[in-house]
Amino acid sequence: MNIDKILSNLQLAQLSSMQQNAIALIRNNINAVLLAPTGSGKTLAFLLPLIETIQPESDNVQAVVLSPTRELALQTFQVLQKMKTDVRATVCYGGRPAMDEHRQIIALRPHIIIATPGRLLDHIAKRNILTDHIRTLIVDEFDKMFELKFQDEVEQLLGLLPARQRCILVSATDMEQIPAFVAFRHHAPATLNYLDHKHQDAAPQISHHLVHSPVKDKLETLHHLLLTLGDRQSVVFVNYREAAERTALYLKDCGHSITLFHGGMEQQDRERALSLFRNHSVNTLISTDLAARGIDIPTLEHVIHYHLPMNAEAYTHRCGRTGRWDAEGHSYIILGPEEELPDYISTADAMEMKPPFPKPSLPQWTTLYIGRGKKDKLSKGDIVGFLCKTGRLAPQDIGNIDILPHHCYVAIRRSHLQELQRNIAGEKIKKMSTIIQPIKTEHLLPKQKK
Repeated sequence: MNIDKILSNLQLAQLSSMQQNAIALIRNNINAVLLAPTGSGKTLAFLLPLIETIQPESDNVQAVVLSPTRELALQTFQVLQKMKTDVRATVCYGGRPAMDEHRQIIALRPHIIIATPGRLLDHIAKRNILTDHIRTLIVDEFDKMFELKFQDEVEQLLGLLPARQRCILVSATDMEQIPAFVAFRHHAPATLNYLDHKHQDAAPQISHHLVHSPVKDKLETLHHLLLTLGDRQSVVFVNYREAAERTALYLKDCGHSITLFHGGMEQQDRERALSLFRNHSVNTLISTDLAARGIDIPTLEHVIHYHLPMNAEAYTHRCGRTGRWDAEGHSYIILGPEEELPDYISTADAMEMKPPFPKPSLPQWTTLYIGRGKKDKLSKGDIVGFLCKTGRLAPQDIGNIDILPHHCYVAIRRSHLQELQRNIAGEKIKKMSTIIQPIKTEHLLPKQKK
C-alpha cells in the first residue's frame, strides 16, 4: 500500500497526528475504540489500516464496515473509492431493491462490505453475502448505532462471523459507558480519545456566533442571516420534518436557492438533494439532524441552528459538518426571546445584522440530469468529451460528476446553461439518445398549501 499515492489521490499533503496515532492503534491491537472530533478524518484513519489487511487476490468478503445511516455508509464508500486502491468494495442499505445489490455483489466480488445493519443481515440470511472469511468488523458512529437500538443487530451479526478476529468502534462523541459488548468479551479494547482536553488542538477551527431573534418565530431572522452570508453555502438545522418543510417554503418564497433533506423523503430525492448541494447548485440545505452525521462537504462554511440542538452530542455533530479537514467554519445559533443558550455551548460571539440587506444570491453552478449511467457504460471521460466538443464548454466550466447506475448528475457553470442547451439540442452522447436537462428543486419541496 502506497500511502503517499493515496494521499495524493485524496488531495491531502499528509496525515494528521490523530490519523497517524489511530493507524498505529488499529494495527497493534485486536480490538480498539477511536474517538475523534467530526471532520478530523476518522474515516481515512480506519480505512488505511483496514485495507492493509485485505488480500486483493482473493474474491472473498474480508471486512465489514457498519454504519447507522445510508448517508454515512455512502460517505465511507466514496472515501474508499477516492483512495483508488485495488481493494473492491460495495455499499448496501435500505430504501432500494436488495436484488440490485445482490447482482452487484455477484459481479464485483467485493473485499469490503459497507452497510447498514438491517440490510446486511438480510443479505447474510439470503446467503447473498458469505461470512466465512470476514476477519474485521468496524462499527462507525457506534454511539448513534446503540442509541438507535441497533446493538441487538450488531450482536446478532457478530454471531454470524465465525472468522472474525477484531472489532473497531469509531465515533465523534463518547458514551459514559460502552454497553456490554460480546466482541470485547475476551480482549478489552485499546482506546484513543481525541475528544479529551489533551487533544483539543486537533479539533476543527470553528467560530461560534449568537444571533438574536426579536420574535418567537425566527424565520425572518434566518432570512436576514442568509442574506448577510451571501452566496456561501449553509446548512440550516431544524428539529422536525414539518419545521424543515415550513422553513424551506418560506425561504423559497423569499427568493433563496434552497433544497430540503429529511427522513420522510424518498431515498432518491434525498440523494438528489445532496448532489445539488455538493455541486453548489443550491446555496442552502434545510435539514433535520439526519444530515448531522455522514455528510461530508469539505467546502461547507456555515452551519445554522434554527432550532437549538436536543443535546450536546447533537450540537457537536451539527457543527462538525463545517470546519472539516482543518478548514475554518462558522456555527450560528439563532436564539428567540424566550430561549436561553444551553450550558454545553460555552462561548458564542453576538452578531448584529443591520439593513439594508442584499438580494438573495443565485448559486454559480447548476446541475444537469443525464438519463444514462454506469449500466450504459458511460464514463466521466465520455461526459466531459461530449460537453466540451458538442456543448462547447471549457473544462473549467464543468464541476462535479456523479455517475449512478442509470443516470448521472453533472455540475456546470450557470452562466453557460442556455448556450449549452442550444448546442446539445437533439445530440446523442456516445451514440445514445437520452434526456439531458437541468434539475429543478421544486419537486423536492412540499407543495404549497392553498
